[in-house]
Amino acid sequence: MNTPSAVAFDETRAEAFANRLVGTLNEAALALMTSLGHRTALFDVLSAAGDVTSKELADRAGLSERYVREWLGVMVTAGVAEYAAAPKTYRLPAEHAAFLTRAASPNNIAVTSQFIGVSAAVEEEMLARFKDGAGTHYHNYCRFHAVMAEDSAQTVVAALTDQILPLVPGLAARLENGINVADVGCGGGRAMLALAREFPASTFTGFDLCGDAFAETEATARRLNLSNLTFRQQDLSQVTSLGTFDLVTAFDAVHDQKDPQGLLHLVSNSMAEGGVFLMQDIGGSRDLETNKNNPFAPLLYTISLMHCTPISIGQGGPGLGTMWGVETAHEYLEIAGFGQVETHRLPHDPINAYFVARH
Repeated sequence: MNTPSAVAFDETRAEAFANRLVGTLNEAALALMTSLGHRTALFDVLSAAGDVTSKELADRAGLSERYVREWLGVMVTAGVAEYAAAPKTYRLPAEHAAFLTRAASPNNIAVTSQFIGVSAAVEEEMLARFKDGAGTHYHNYCRFHAVMAEDSAQTVVAALTDQILPLVPGLAARLENGINVADVGCGGGRAMLALAREFPASTFTGFDLCGDAFAETEATARRLNLSNLTFRQQDLSQVTSLGTFDLVTAFDAVHDQKDPQGLLHLVSNSMAEGGVFLMQDIGGSRDLETNKNNPFAPLLYTISLMHCTPISIGQGGPGLGTMWGVETAHEYLEIAGFGQVETHRLPHDPINAYFVARH
């Protein structure tokens, strides 16, 4: 039997791994700078400007040239932007802009890059949680609700009419005629806002633990005089029914609840006869061996570790984590009383699965 000290040290393997780590450091730096490029709108401005100097870019973006020039240094050396030494101009290729600008939505990966900074901001908090096993709370996370709302705007809001609602045959027609709709764990509430504007005959209610999450959208609804949209701050683990709804939705919300199974029972208890539950959640597996083939797995496990798992534990929940898996989702839906469950994958959203559940 070989002991660790007796196993031959593979120099080639070691060097390959060291090179990979160097690449990891560079890619991690690029992820953070990608987030900055998105938040400052530098990608949008650079894409529209064509060949531009650092000063011209900074002036157009309303930013400091010195910092913009340093950011451009990252983009050039990382192969994101192109650079001409004479006369020192920069440009963003159209093929790269297709994944980095707001016009590229829902393919704007720069939006998702913001989760790296959100996760890094709680590193000290998580170091303590590794030691005491306790959880975190939403106030520990800077910008989480804002980033989540922007990410949801790409994967959910932009695709609601053309891709998500058609998963339920006849649903759009029912919404046009007028039905009662609830969104549990609504977060920023942008999905309900979009539906309320498109289907004025239906009524929409968003429920979330954090009132600050939907405050901006609630104010927007008031400005637009949308009488068919309301929001309620509610600990969903404290009630047994929300009312009676023809359609209940949950977009990337169930797995990090205090009581995911209890939430699904609550949804089941709040369904009208013939009602439908439409749930979007992470489309990974609960089995690590399966997730080894998932290209998003390292990112999803990181978000799970830094947010989803500790947020659930902090509420006294089980900490299912992001990778609770489609297998667990099906089991929980069945236990909650949903006898008919369909699972769908949509081409615009490679990370999530979409579940259509009925009694």
